[in-house]
Amino acid sequence: MTTDLTIGLANRPGSLAAACEALGHAGVNIEAACGVVVAEHPELHVLITDAERATRTLIDAGFEILKQRHVVAVAVDNRPGAAADLLRRVTEAGVSIDLIYTTLDGRVVLGAADHAALRAALA
Repeated sequence: MTTDLTIGLANRPGSLAAACEALGHAGVNIEAACGVVVAEHPELHVLITDAERATRTLIDAGFEILKQRHVVAVAVDNRPGAAADLLRRVTEAGVSIDLIYTTLDGRVVLGAADHAALRAALA
């Protein structure tokens, strides 16, 4: 299952690189990533398939896992309005999205408090 990990980073140069290097050395592929700063605390979202290995690796490397959750990664055409069409389906199902980013291969990653409803809306 596709998992989004939210990793707490130190607010200093090299913290982002160290987290990515740790995952790479452990053989964990990052399918997508998104970084944000929340109240002056850097956070890295990574989309991975081996949550157990990624979590263990990051904790062993001194990183804090702030959140781990299942998300949906959906293929979307690279054309104007394609993402809007996808999000309209979710909206019409009454699901609130609380996370969105894209993968390197063109999928849209979506997270919602009601994961089952999100999956059903996109089926």
